[in-house]
Amino acid sequence: MYNSKITGLGYFVPENVVTNNDLKEFMDTSDEWIQERTGIKERRWIGPKTGENTSTMGVKAAKIAIERAGLTKDDIDFIVFATLSPDMYFPGGGVRVQDMLDMPTIGALDVRNQCSGFIYAMSVADQFIKTGMYKNILVIGSENHSGGLEKSTRGRNVSVIFGDGAGAAILSRSEEEGKGILSSHLHSEGKHARELMLEGPSTGRWVPEIMEANDPDDVSYFPYMNGQFVFKHAVTRFSEAIVEGLQANNLQKEDIDMLIPHQANLRIAQFIQKKFRLSDDNVYNNIMNYGNTTAASVIIALTEAWEKGKIKDNDLVVLAAFGSGFTWGSVIIRW
Repeated sequence: MYNSKITGLGYFVPENVVTNNDLKEFMDTSDEWIQERTGIKERRWIGPKTGENTSTMGVKAAKIAIERAGLTKDDIDFIVFATLSPDMYFPGGGVRVQDMLDMPTIGALDVRNQCSGFIYAMSVADQFIKTGMYKNILVIGSENHSGGLEKSTRGRNVSVIFGDGAGAAILSRSEEEGKGILSSHLHSEGKHARELMLEGPSTGRWVPEIMEANDPDDVSYFPYMNGQFVFKHAVTRFSEAIVEGLQANNLQKEDIDMLIPHQANLRIAQFIQKKFRLSDDNVYNNIMNYGNTTAASVIIALTEAWEKGKIKDNDLVVLAAFGSGFTWGSVIIRW
């Protein structure tokens, strides 16, 4: 069985910066209120009339990752695209990327695991490579949240949190033992699905019904989050996923060189850091600059940490995420 190794990383975020003070123009909030609860100072939202979307951002991140891997688009065997915000209800973003990059007719798989999307996508790609089916897989996490947020006081608890952006990784076959992805660990608990969700439109309440009702108070097509409930579960499941990954590889928390947590809330990341007694140099957070970019958050943070020289050869890197579903998981990597 082969090993899979990250050979290229890239990310893209829109130029349009939206600060907490900017949000005060259309909702009752404040910079202090947002930072105290989330740690977020600003986020990127796709600007008007830019033509940017989930797929185009994924393509821009992918081009950087492919080049850094020393490959061309024709060397990619398969695409795994993670998002909760595809350009259209169907088809998904994977085939859009295949077309925009003018790739051969390779397979393209979409992963819909929201905040855990990139962790799930990496696990899927890892299995394809380890079994010998593919040599180089493009894994993308991309989100366009700003187009679907309720930008008003009524929706502020959710809309202040989320940002737009994309990241990409090239996972390649390697025969070097003990390097690359050591293991991945995935979980779900669907009984809590309604605590963090976007209900409509759905086949249970399809577009004609929504249009006929024409109800200005219908919030089913905006994201809903039970914040305190999600927080309590997140800190528990984050810890469990990290411990599970370490135990599977006979490692201790002291062996962690870099933890890249999903950027859901800075308070969650700080809680996990304290619990595992990790220093500031052993955890990378960038939620203050980008907000929660859901499936893109882990890969954007991983790429930034690597670009800044915070990840070195032979480092033990742990990726972990928790989100809607509920779903959660971890990936353990020897760099």
